[in-house]
Parts: sequence; structure tokens; C-alpha cells
Amino acid sequence: MADLILATHRREAIPDLPPAVRANRAMLALDLGTTAGWALHGIDGLISSGTVSFRPGRFDGGGMRYLRFTNWLTEIDRLSGPVAAIWFEEVRRHAATDAAHVYGGLMATLTAWAELRGIPYEGVPVGTIKRHATGKGNAPKEAMIAAARARGFSPANDNEADAIAILLWALETKGGLQ
Repeated sequence: MADLILATHRREAIPDLPPAVRANRAMLALDLGTTAGWALHGIDGLISSGTVSFRPGRFDGGGMRYLRFTNWLTEIDRLSGPVAAIWFEEVRRHAATDAAHVYGGLMATLTAWAELRGIPYEGVPVGTIKRHATGKGNAPKEAMIAAARARGFSPANDNEADAIAILLWALETKGGLQ
């Protein structure tokens, strides 16, 4: 399983969150893709983030990417959970057909995995995430990275920055309720 988690593990506190939000709840945010960004609000109130690659190997069958994703989710839940809620970037338009297929497969895998465990999940529109992070609903990748850095994080790329932004949106708006 260690070879699947190709991520840098950073744990950074968010001191301004109310204790009720921080207590005993692991929450996961995902930017789904072949190189997926993730951010986890642990039960200790700290945030870990990184990226993980689900690129298939040379001799892998078509479903191996999704089996690896399922195994990765299970490990995150086992090691950091239980995961209480999941938010993911809800993409409505893809530039390439292959990217759309991969996203759809990962989303189907995620939602089925969460349904089996009774974990609530929600897609968050791209514009909502960007607007919350940068003030601009069509912000470029560089602006998302800069916004994460301004909040004290060190994202390796835009996938990790997007996952951080999704998690911060979920925490600060109570999942869109505020």
C-alpha cells in the first residue's frame, strides 16, 4: 500500500476552527484524477494533504486503477478515520474524453465505496471552490496554489491545492450550509 501513497504528508493545524468542528471527525476532500489531490482533516484537528497517482501500469487491466483507488480509500479510512464525510471536486466539463472517463470511474468508485460504509459525500462545483479560495470563480491553477500557500500550506501542485481548497471550503461553510 505504501507504493500507492505517493504523497508528502504535512500536518498543519487550523487554530481558528471551533472545537466542535475539530473534535473526533475525520473529513476527506478529493480532487479526482489520475494524479489525485487529497486533504484530510484528522480527528486531532490537523490537516494532512498530498497527491496520489492512480496511473495504470504497463500490464494492468482496465479496472486496476479503480481497485487501487478503493484500496487507498480503505487505508485512509483505517489509518486516519473513521472518515465521517467526503467532499470532491464536481467537474462538469472535461477537455479530453479520456479524462472524463477516468473522472467518471473514480467518482463511481468513490460514491459506491462511501455508500457501502454509510459515509456522506458531496460534489462541490469547481467555481464554488475557486471563488472561496481566491475570490474568483475562474481562477487559474497558479492562483489556487498561491491561495493555499497564503493559508500556510505547501501544495506540490494544483491537484493538492484544489483538495486543500475543497477541505477549507467544507470546514468554513460547514459543507455549504453557511
